[in-house]
Amino acid sequence: MNMSASQLFEIESLTKEFDVRVGLFKKEQKIRAVDRVTLNIQEGETIGLVGESGCGKTTMGRIIAGLLPATSGQLKYRSKNILGLSKKAFKPIRKEIQMVFQDPFSSLNPRMTINDILGRPLKVFGIETKQKAIRKRVLETLESVGLKTEHMSRYPHEFSGGQRQRVAVARSLIVDPDFVVLDEPTSALDVSVQSQILNLLKGIKKEYSLTLLLITHDLSVARFQCDRIMVMYMGRIVEISPKEALFEKPLHPYTAMLLKSIPKINPRKRRSRAVATGEVPSLLNPPEGCYFAPRCRLKMPVCTREEPKLKQKKDSRKVACHAVED
Repeated sequence: MNMSASQLFEIESLTKEFDVRVGLFKKEQKIRAVDRVTLNIQEGETIGLVGESGCGKTTMGRIIAGLLPATSGQLKYRSKNILGLSKKAFKPIRKEIQMVFQDPFSSLNPRMTINDILGRPLKVFGIETKQKAIRKRVLETLESVGLKTEHMSRYPHEFSGGQRQRVAVARSLIVDPDFVVLDEPTSALDVSVQSQILNLLKGIKKEYSLTLLLITHDLSVARFQCDRIMVMYMGRIVEISPKEALFEKPLHPYTAMLLKSIPKINPRKRRSRAVATGEVPSLLNPPEGCYFAPRCRLKMPVCTREEPKLKQKKDSRKVACHAVED
């Protein structure tokens, strides 16, 4: 695996706005689902994107995967800005950037056999054209995710949820990508199956020399799988940290709140008081300054006036919070 420090993605001020109609007269407004996100993704790492539902994680992942256009900003892949490329210009890059979706049932065509589902990308990208070669590559890829020859002729409804997710992973791998976005790959599965898929992902990362972006609301999954973790709140990145540093001492009060929400195995172990109260504000009417300020026990007057910028801290950590000392 290539574990060099070279940058695979350089993302600067990436923004995505959606038009929505609200109220009795259907007044048109804009909501900013991804708000000027800046970060780098290094080749060979697994980086986690965590946060509550609706914070913009999936939108961010789909933009990086080329499935959604951005409103503004830069998204450089191997030093080339790929935002706004035509379908024809993006096609060679599409082969290198793949995505595994949350629901393996809805993301697989129910009318196609597994052989056809996995064989289609090979034909689309001109990787294999002869049926014998396609069948051989499909079988090799299925075996790499723990499935067998007899599964090739079956349809998606004939599989369990875990097996369908294995097929979805195989579909992303069959074109030999460099980067895979995993959008909540285990949240639709039974708990007993989740660990199998997570171990599978660790194995295929090494076997295929992949860089991974794991989108999840489950910090335990992120801790098991990732090298670095990004914390997102209302479309903004509020903390970026190596995983162990984040779990040992979270810098942002929102990150601390997320960690306190993880269930404890020992019921006798007391928790410290939560660092946040209230509900997430609406993106239709976001607060001034720091979006987390209305829920934060550490807020200061400056928090309600000025938006905190993502600042570099020690040990490769970054945080956007006025209350965190330099």
